[in-house]
Amino acid sequence: MQAEALASVPADATALIRRAAALIFDVDGTLAETEELHRQAFNHAFACHGLDWQWGRAVYKDLLRVTGGKERMRAYHARLEMGSPLSNADIAELHRIKTARYAELVKTGSCPLRPGVTELLAAVKARGQRLAIATTTSHGNIDELLSQALGTHWAAQFDAVVAGDDVSHKKPAPDVYLETLARLKLGAADCVAIEDSANGLIAASRAGIPVLITRSTFFRDEDFSAARVVLDDLSELGGARQETEKQPHAQ
Repeated sequence: MQAEALASVPADATALIRRAAALIFDVDGTLAETEELHRQAFNHAFACHGLDWQWGRAVYKDLLRVTGGKERMRAYHARLEMGSPLSNADIAELHRIKTARYAELVKTGSCPLRPGVTELLAAVKARGQRLAIATTTSHGNIDELLSQALGTHWAAQFDAVVAGDDVSHKKPAPDVYLETLARLKLGAADCVAIEDSANGLIAASRAGIPVLITRSTFFRDEDFSAARVVLDDLSELGGARQETEKQPHAQ
């Protein structure tokens, strides 16, 4: 039964993608496997700041349930149950160092876009559909990644780019998706959210947007039963990449 269901997924995904007026992408884990670089950058920041914290992969995987880098650091310190909470200034400085290190790592070219992403972006634009980004990460991190992967004029491909700092509440709250819909001037049913995590799935679903999951390294074992489609990666959307006719409702 499970094998039969998985065999039908690419066709379902292709139909879902083609019906959409806009595709809304998460960034970390969805467009690229960035989380390992983020983990390394956090550890670099801790060392620079004189903290003896060291986030291994298992610890970081658990911490990813907390969305937002600053929030993640606060949550980890609270778990230690030692000392006073880090000040806002300390958190800001740690995040500044971490962000700078992340940018350095991205510039090495060690974090390409995931399989099928570049082709899907091109096919969507060729069909006259729209593209958007709805993410918890910062505008700076988005720009570093996509400038490296798509070129310095990457933003021209997207009709809306909404980051965590643009909204009051981060995923799994629906704020970032609601703001994206407002900027696109589209209804939830006219869009498809492409996500890799349970928090992202919850956020998009709370906004009423159907979700396609592309499994990523850190989140691949989460519960995605509420997603419309679940794929290992976007290279499975072969039909969606090849067909480039205009969509009847795309604007």
